[in-house]
Amino acid sequence: MKSFNLEKRMEGIVLIMAIVVFGVLIGGIRCQEDADTSAAGVFMVTLKQAPSAFHNSRPHKAKKPSHPFGYPSSTSGGANTLENPSFRNITRKGRRNYGSRIARVHDSLLRRVLKGEKYLKLYSYHYLINGFAVLVTPQQAQKLSSRREVANVVPDYSVRTATTHTPQFLGLPQGAWLQEGGYETAGEGIVIGLIDTGIDPTHVSFADGLSENHYPVPEHFTGICEVTRDFPSGSCNRKLVGARHFAASAITRGIFNASQDYASPFDGDGHGTHTASIAAGNHGIPVVVAGHHYGNASGMAPRSHIAVYKALYKSFGGFAADVVAAIDQAAQDGVDVISLSITPNRRPPGIATFFNPIDMALLSAFKTGIFVVQAAGNTGPSPKSVSSFSPWIFTVGAAAHDRMYSNSILLGNNISIPGVGLAPGTDDGYTLVSATDALNDSETPTDEYVNECQDSSGLNQTIIQGNLLICSYSIKFVLGQSTINNAIQTARNLSAAGVVFSMDPFIIGFQLNPVPMSLPGIIIPSANDSKILLRYYNSSLERDPVSKKIIKFGAVACIAGGVEANYSNSAPKIMYYSARGPDPEDNFLQDADILKPNLVAPGNFIWAAWSAGGTDSVEFLGEDFAMMSGTSMAAPHIAGLAALIKQKFPDFSPSAIGSALSTTASLHDKDGGPIMAQRAYANPDLNQSPATPFDMGSGFVNATAALDPGLIFDLGYEDYMSFLCGINGSAPVVLNYTGTNCGAMNVSGADLNLPSITLANLNRSRVIQRTVTNVGRNESYSVGWSAPYGVSMKVTPAHFFIASGEKQVLTVFLNSTMNSSIASFGRIGLFGDQSHVANIHLSVVVKITYNTTSS
Repeated sequence: MKSFNLEKRMEGIVLIMAIVVFGVLIGGIRCQEDADTSAAGVFMVTLKQAPSAFHNSRPHKAKKPSHPFGYPSSTSGGANTLENPSFRNITRKGRRNYGSRIARVHDSLLRRVLKGEKYLKLYSYHYLINGFAVLVTPQQAQKLSSRREVANVVPDYSVRTATTHTPQFLGLPQGAWLQEGGYETAGEGIVIGLIDTGIDPTHVSFADGLSENHYPVPEHFTGICEVTRDFPSGSCNRKLVGARHFAASAITRGIFNASQDYASPFDGDGHGTHTASIAAGNHGIPVVVAGHHYGNASGMAPRSHIAVYKALYKSFGGFAADVVAAIDQAAQDGVDVISLSITPNRRPPGIATFFNPIDMALLSAFKTGIFVVQAAGNTGPSPKSVSSFSPWIFTVGAAAHDRMYSNSILLGNNISIPGVGLAPGTDDGYTLVSATDALNDSETPTDEYVNECQDSSGLNQTIIQGNLLICSYSIKFVLGQSTINNAIQTARNLSAAGVVFSMDPFIIGFQLNPVPMSLPGIIIPSANDSKILLRYYNSSLERDPVSKKIIKFGAVACIAGGVEANYSNSAPKIMYYSARGPDPEDNFLQDADILKPNLVAPGNFIWAAWSAGGTDSVEFLGEDFAMMSGTSMAAPHIAGLAALIKQKFPDFSPSAIGSALSTTASLHDKDGGPIMAQRAYANPDLNQSPATPFDMGSGFVNATAALDPGLIFDLGYEDYMSFLCGINGSAPVVLNYTGTNCGAMNVSGADLNLPSITLANLNRSRVIQRTVTNVGRNESYSVGWSAPYGVSMKVTPAHFFIASGEKQVLTVFLNSTMNSSIASFGRIGLFGDQSHVANIHLSVVVKITYNTTSS
């Protein structure tokens, strides 16, 4: 392994030298105003020849990576060896394979087209996409695009990152896991590929020795594990079966910070470790944070295997060229599920949002049988805010589950104020002392930094010790310039009994996650409640009538602890930040006939593993677990549950897995009422209404029901090709991306055999068909429906018998009964006599009953 490490370091040095030389030669000294037109950038080039995945069927064979850096490229056995004493070494000797031939074709093309010019090839894509990423000037990119063998040239763009109780909330122990033989076999044999910020391989959530049961690496998986100084030999095992990193595009921009971002699969952020453990972390791992025990953690598929493809970084996020390389490698390695808790920073330009390098790579992954999950994005609650667009991608929004952590402070005047904070309570009432009133003589009362309790040197310990210290939670905490940890340390240094944070009135609508505290403490998130606290405090002060100095602190309070969980029946609930539909088809925000998001899953206040080097949340720095919120946390829930479905139904297509999740989703909260959706960033619980399919897709995931769906809606790669060809003016774009001539292929999104029906425009009437396949027992079904407002409808047949393995066509007749541009929603229910129920959601935006122009 020593030679491997040296080789990795040399690769990095060579790359940096190449970039420096390239920059000098191609950039020179710029004096003219228009000199920027020749500035080099990263472009992704696609060729017309089909990639290797289209010539091979799964299971995949390992292929020697052709990328110049970001992971091992040596042909020696040592460099390409996944080493771990717990299982046999997997060695991939260099071969003359299809991938290396494609890489040579790429090199030859670049030499011919850019003869004598400077350029730097970053990646050769060959498994899902036949193409490459290259650092060139716009003029050189134009030369490449004019070649007949080149299909597409697209500029690179940036992307960003978008559990102890959720297995119980989802009913896994007595439901889905039980069907798979218990948690010790749940997800076994399935590999989940996570494209994220990497992983901490030392975390016990990814150990492979916790069970005595045999735990073989799946034979169809052929990936390898990088070995670097911070990701040493032995980091991978039978649980963590593969790990690589991809950073070429970032390095060419000069923004890669090796000391902070780690040129290895190691997670310097925390996000990737968190999402990996949600999907497939080990079962029964104690969650201890700040000295308090919060239960035991488990992934959704605790027996599944994890493969990590690091393409996102703490300091800058990521870039599409690196993400596409990660997707290409994951598919080549043989993963069964891909989970992306990332979204683009902007809507893709062009004729439709679906035509972008990431989504088209994922379409090829779909073709090879990989189920793809993506976070919807954290840009809600506004309409059309969803950042995952394509129908072959399963898009997941975030919902709250029923566990909450809350505490309160009871003032001496018997007023109780709610707050947040994963902190113990006080055993009695204590005197309140504001940091403003406890300054040393050398400090000025206007020193805001002292008010935030970030440093104990400016505060008087004699006044504070044994009392509750009041600190100001200002905008600096939001920006990360001040931290709760520093304030807690200040309180500890001054021997305070606890800490109370009052919210600065200038912070409006900021939503706080529960923060761990080792001392009794509380954060009052409401500025109005903070005013109540400070009004009581100030009215209880006694001052010298002459000097105006405080002679007695009269306010007292006790804190109720926040380390014990509370449980609510008003769950699940769609979180305000979860991105919403309808799905924007293009940059003009025209609606697509596609339902997005597809589903919602737990995403709020999720406990999961945390990296030892994780800096994404400073409040959990140095902890083994962290509580995070976002659609990033929701997506790996679905990735893990998809692994359970794939385990039970190994022949299910990606569409069949998505259908099983969608048609069985829950539509009600724990009390049996409608699932609610928060509608505002500020005071979200005061601004909510029943969720629609544009908020929650088909509903909230029902893990147990998804393993016994009864009926499924299936479709394949050719169906999606027909859909893309049906977009007006798309034929040349489809040809460029896929090499397919559209010809007579032309299907609207509404006619895809999806487990939902979405119409951006219902002009008078429409007939739509769906085909169901019975994957259960012989069964008779009755059909019921509720029409969207402003629409009349009928479904035939109203009753049908369907044998196991057989298909049944359903015809839906829709007629507009009013003119309206306000979306309305309905549902078709298929009710089987063997207790199966399948729901199909209908969403109709614009409804037209007559031609308003002619009338």
